[in-house]
Amino acid sequence: MFTNAQRQVERTGRGGTPRDQYLQDLVTQFQDSTDEGYKERIVANLSNFAYDPYNYAFMRQLNILELFLDCITEPNERLVEFGVGGICNSCVDPANASVITQCGGIPLVVQCLSSPVKNTVNYALGALYYLCNPSTKNEILKPDVHRIIRDYSAAGAVNSSFSNLANAFLDKHVNS
Repeated sequence: MFTNAQRQVERTGRGGTPRDQYLQDLVTQFQDSTDEGYKERIVANLSNFAYDPYNYAFMRQLNILELFLDCITEPNERLVEFGVGGICNSCVDPANASVITQCGGIPLVVQCLSSPVKNTVNYALGALYYLCNPSTKNEILKPDVHRIIRDYSAAGAVNSSFSNLANAFLDKHVNS
């Protein structure tokens, strides 16, 4: 559920932790941890916060978008999944999309299209849908990426979510 400042005050109460501090605590715990399972849970948690516009400014301030991008470069498929999930959840906001693009996020998201993890591919397709704009179109729609997305669009019988997301991408950014 989306929140706003007033609702957040009501939910937090007098003794609660403000949202920006809570997110900072999660980032610090992630950075201090060596336990892969714990790191996965933290990134999954951060990824869930990434869908709410109330958190967007905090995420930029705390470099959480960059943390998501770092996770995509990890060998741990769960960190990749949750990292690109956080990117997908947050990149609908143009300011977040700009940070992701400026930090070299497009090639990282593109590489997720070949992941063996279905959620990772879904998140990558969704993220590319929102990251694609006139200034990024040439970077995203390279021939090999265009081919992969076309292949996913034809995969309806195998995976309808891949097909639906790929078709939405093509309809908006190629066929329009």
